[in-house]
Amino acid sequence: MPHLIFCLNRLEACFPGRSFRRNTITASFNALGLSAELLRAVSEQGYTEPTPIQAQAIPVVLAGRDLLAAAQTGTGKTAGFTLPLLQILNQKGAGKTVRCLILVPTRELAAQVQESVRTYGKYKPLRSITVFGGVNINPQIQDLRRGVDIVVATPGRLLDHVQQKTIDLRHVEILVLDEADRMLDMGFIHDIRRIIGLLPKKRHNLMFSATFPEEIRKLAGTFMHSPQLVEVARRNTPAELVAQVQHPVDQSRKKDLLAHLIKTNNWQQVLVFTKTKRGANRLADALEKSGIEADAIHGNKSQPQRTRVLKRFKNNELQVLVATDIAARGIDINELPHVVNFDLPHVPEDYVHRIGRTGRAGSSGEAVSLVCFDDRPLMIAIERLMTRQVEQRVIAGFEPGNPLHQQPREPQPQRGRRPQHGQRRQHVQHNPRRGDSGNARHSQAGPKPAPQHQPQPAHRPHQAPSPGPVSRPTGTPAPAQRPTQSEQRRQVPALFSGQRRHTG
Repeated sequence: MPHLIFCLNRLEACFPGRSFRRNTITASFNALGLSAELLRAVSEQGYTEPTPIQAQAIPVVLAGRDLLAAAQTGTGKTAGFTLPLLQILNQKGAGKTVRCLILVPTRELAAQVQESVRTYGKYKPLRSITVFGGVNINPQIQDLRRGVDIVVATPGRLLDHVQQKTIDLRHVEILVLDEADRMLDMGFIHDIRRIIGLLPKKRHNLMFSATFPEEIRKLAGTFMHSPQLVEVARRNTPAELVAQVQHPVDQSRKKDLLAHLIKTNNWQQVLVFTKTKRGANRLADALEKSGIEADAIHGNKSQPQRTRVLKRFKNNELQVLVATDIAARGIDINELPHVVNFDLPHVPEDYVHRIGRTGRAGSSGEAVSLVCFDDRPLMIAIERLMTRQVEQRVIAGFEPGNPLHQQPREPQPQRGRRPQHGQRRQHVQHNPRRGDSGNARHSQAGPKPAPQHQPQPAHRPHQAPSPGPVSRPTGTPAPAQRPTQSEQRRQVPALFSGQRRHTG
């Protein structure tokens, strides 16, 4: 099993001057040095053999060494650090100070990690809580005052408690960074550095991540002490049990194709990814109108709403869950059969995270991507990252109108001329970060003629009327039926900057 062995040459190249030893894969949890109470809790969950990441990480953590662990999503990383830290903390018994801090990027992942802590620590007297935003902070403050041993937190809400002096981090013995790559992607790097500065200098550091980019190694070098590296699979690769397929389709027919796939294949539990919150809501509504029970979770929904929807989905009471990338972190369903990329991610590594929601804990799964003409560059980048091609399968009746072998290109302005105003307005009109209402009046106007005397727009009463045509620079004749450069300079602020002047 070569994929379970350390890539020693590569690791030594990344960390010169350090030596790495090989870890042997044990056959059962009994050989990992865990206590009888933890083994009993593991057995009650139906697990008899550790996953590769667990088999290599648990002995390292129990030995008191710092750890950098990289493994595919769904390979048991959470239990890989939960089990040993519970044993270490229990050696001193329960206390009233925070002795273990687990940082995660999202609320859902925080809830998942604490659920693992409670499940495996049910026969231990240790207490744990979650600390994240989107809910009332007062119950968290009350729990902290009563005393806890383990805090599972998102960086933002944790710093809120630090500012209000409702949490004391001076006695933290173990720091765990889970999904470290995602926290860096979400911009938490400065918050993480600030939190690390509040912790004791002498502590046990663990970092777990699905992917292992160079930024992670740089961060680890700032606070970890001679960490042991564990890498049980090649970086940025999806789980081997996930079957991947892409369906070429026009963008306008993606919703119809998704509904067709769900109905004809009788999919009962489907996780669908979209790029935007608004797109998630629209897709869920469209599926509901097609007779498919669906709902959406994203950052604009309250935490109780997200928890309620996620619970329905886990209990098979909801057929389709539409989610954004951030909200989907922490969705842990052992036998989730189908993941659909309605929109491909702009970051190729996010594709690995997405399809890692299926094929977990040894179960097989299917990852389906709906690829339109403009998605081809994104899929090419994903295939390049994984060093493999995703099977392409055209569904009868949904053949795309544009040939997929052609590369989409941005419209180029004519040589020696400025881009047309119609092209600029069209780009703004379809920007998902802007609403449709702000561009409606411009899209209806059509191309602007080139009058000799350009009147000012009616919504700019504070600006004086145009004094008339302004000549272009010497040697550059103005083309027929086209505004001059000076007129364009006055029109562009009128179209795109006028709102800022009114609202300022």
